[in-house]
Amino acid sequence: MSRVRRLLFTATGFAATGLGVLGIILPLMPATPFLLLAAYFFSRSSPRFHRWLLGNRVFGSYIENYRSGRGLSLTEKVVTIATLWIALAITAATAVGVWWGRALLLAVAIRVTTHLLRLPTYRPERVGEQLNELRTKN
Repeated sequence: MSRVRRLLFTATGFAATGLGVLGIILPLMPATPFLLLAAYFFSRSSPRFHRWLLGNRVFGSYIENYRSGRGLSLTEKVVTIATLWIALAITAATAVGVWWGRALLLAVAIRVTTHLLRLPTYRPERVGEQLNELRTKN
C-alpha cells in the first residue's frame, strides 16, 4: 500500500473513531457503524492503531461483540434505549413545534428501539457455556 493511501486510511480511521465516540454520547447518532468502519480502515493501514482500537477498554469489547454476532449487553441496551427516548422527548417538547416533526422523531425512536431489541443480548456467562458446547462437539 502506498504511503499516501496508508495515511488516508489512517486519517479516515481516526475520523470514524471520533464519529463513533460522538455516537456513544449522542442518542440519534449511531456508534457501531463508525467504530466498525474505523476497525476496517485501521486493519488496512496500521496494525498498531487496529490493536489499540480493539483493545480499548471503552469500545474494544463493544466492537468485538457486535462483529462476532454476540450483540449488546443488557445494560448497553437499556442505557441506549433510555437515553434515546429521554433525548427525543426533550427535543420534541422543546425544539420541535410541528406535529410532523414530532411524528418523525417518534418514528426514528421506534425504529432504533426495534433494531436494538432485535440484536442478541450478550451475556458473558453464556459465552463460557457456548465454548464448552463447541469443545464437546469437536
